[in-house]
Amino acid sequence: MQFREPTGYWDKIQLELSNHLIIRGFSTCLALVYHIYYRTFGSLVTRLPDETVMTTKQISQEEYVKNFEGKAGAALEHALDIRKFEIELYWKRATYFWTFIGATLAGFFAVQNFEDPTRQDLSVILSCLGLVFSFSWVLVNRGSKFWQENWEKHVDMLEDETTGPLYKTVLSRNRGTQGQDRLSHILTGASEISVSKINQIVSVYIFVLWWFLLGYSLWPIHPSYALNYFYIGLVAVTVICCGLFLRKGKRYQGSYINYAEQRTAEIQASTSIQPTANASDD
Repeated sequence: MQFREPTGYWDKIQLELSNHLIIRGFSTCLALVYHIYYRTFGSLVTRLPDETVMTTKQISQEEYVKNFEGKAGAALEHALDIRKFEIELYWKRATYFWTFIGATLAGFFAVQNFEDPTRQDLSVILSCLGLVFSFSWVLVNRGSKFWQENWEKHVDMLEDETTGPLYKTVLSRNRGTQGQDRLSHILTGASEISVSKINQIVSVYIFVLWWFLLGYSLWPIHPSYALNYFYIGLVAVTVICCGLFLRKGKRYQGSYINYAEQRTAEIQASTSIQPTANASDD
């Protein structure tokens, strides 16, 4: 895209007018996006009716211990199994998102070799798609970490009566031997690094990278260029989708009073006796 510098008085006036119109148009689009987002998500605040009773409350440690009194062993076994299951799901979800994000990233770099005018359109579409995938990956990682830590805390509370403080006891190398070969310790030694947190940081990096790739796809941006409403709408939908993840992606915190309906079915024998045909007379 090429633009020319204003050479005359009227050209400068036209440029100023175009700048003013572009700013007003961009501001109008932002206001429209905010209005749609607020009307769609801001007004959907969960309000419980007056007759609804909240079923979620905070409990003390004494109440927690009392709830599992005599059942700590079975509860500990379930907590360990569910924690293991959550860890397996965590890495399965990571593989799922890596597949989609990797395919989108490969498609973005493949599109850069195109010479036709559709290269920028495809780049913007793939960048917005990568933003949605990577941001959802960031949030899914945080959600998975929340539930994993939930069951780890249950293990911390329940293990004392059954196995002792096994899970809470951490054994490490002798610190005196670490200083003898510091280079070997730095290169191959064990360290208190969370593998899941490294994965979370990588997901944040990929999310930020997609923002740079989106800016690269939209560049150059100049007031003399005509507004591309397709790009504006696509970016607006992407932002609204990410806002929906934050606004409506949280777990339900309302009342857990359930309502059940059940229907019955039965077979009733017929009480009417069907007349039998008389035997034919000889």
